[in-house]
Amino acid sequence: MAAPVHIVGWAHTQFGKHPNQDLESLMAEVSGKAIADAGLGPEDLDGIAVGVFNNGFSSQGFEAALVGASNPALAQVPATRYENACATGSAALHSAITQIEAGRARALLVIGAEKMTSVSGKEVNSNLLAASYRKTEESLGSFAGVFAQFADLYAERYSDPREAMAYVAAKNHRNGTANPYAHMQKDLGYEFCVTQSENNPQVVGRLLRTDCSMVSDGAAALVLTSEDLARSAHRSVVVKGRSQANDHMTLAARRDPLEFAGPRLAFHGALREADITLNDLDLLETHDCFTIAEILHYEAFGIAEPGKAGQVLAAGETERDGRLPVNCSGGLKAKGHPIGATGVSQHIMAAMQLTGEAGDMQLEKVGRAAVFNMGGSAVANYATVLEATS
Repeated sequence: MAAPVHIVGWAHTQFGKHPNQDLESLMAEVSGKAIADAGLGPEDLDGIAVGVFNNGFSSQGFEAALVGASNPALAQVPATRYENACATGSAALHSAITQIEAGRARALLVIGAEKMTSVSGKEVNSNLLAASYRKTEESLGSFAGVFAQFADLYAERYSDPREAMAYVAAKNHRNGTANPYAHMQKDLGYEFCVTQSENNPQVVGRLLRTDCSMVSDGAAALVLTSEDLARSAHRSVVVKGRSQANDHMTLAARRDPLEFAGPRLAFHGALREADITLNDLDLLETHDCFTIAEILHYEAFGIAEPGKAGQVLAAGETERDGRLPVNCSGGLKAKGHPIGATGVSQHIMAAMQLTGEAGDMQLEKVGRAAVFNMGGSAVANYATVLEATS
């Protein structure tokens, strides 16, 4: 049986536009704070896992070494950079967990970061589209175009998901008003989200602006330790289960694109490892890069029957006071989506809830939480179950 791994410290920038900061300064803002929050020093670290997608967002590469450039105390700590599209942050985190489980490390710093807003909209589209299969999907023009296809397929098989997508957007923006780290802290309301207008224009196909996560800058960092070190921490959250599952990169190769087989396998794999069921969860932070993605997650995870996510949303089952609150942080939709930072941020949002440190976001009772982070069009999929410790 693998040795238990704990999250004992974290730090988080506000997500948004940071014109006066580059990738290096964003990582520097969280690295030292996370170590201090864990009650450790740089000398206690066995390594650093860095998640940065980049792919043209920054001319500065070699991001693992960049951590030590801004924080000299970390310059000689072994560091490795990870990349796995929009699941880059969780790729770094899961790899770090594996090191501690294997006994190769006792304390590791995990940093996720991205600087996205210094390039043009055209460059953003091109950089992100690289996470699709360009040979067959580049003609869609953007990653939004890829997910608009999911919405079209959903409409053909079940019904137009317009109202369900608006419920997701409205819920997550409402939740985002309580998150001081969120890019947008404004309650847009259901009517605004469901209606195409000058302020909420069509992006592509059935997707309106409110159906798409924002281009953001930001960084998040957390510290993982072995159980013996966690005993002396002022608080900790334990990793009870996790799983990674991949699916075909090209949508045309999938038996059923709406099945979201990769997310389903990863999510239920994490539940099995934690020896729990969906009903044992008190919170889910999931990857709502587009509102149609959250809908398909509900149906892949078993929160809703196929074609019935809209009914679950309309009934309020995933609201803060619902059967399973989803994206109490505002999700990617309101919090923002700095690619490399997202997976790390999601785990921090869950850990804050589990330790009672979520401020205005705090739910009344949270004992177990799940996090789901995906890369590409549900190609690289990571799920984690976290549990509060006494």
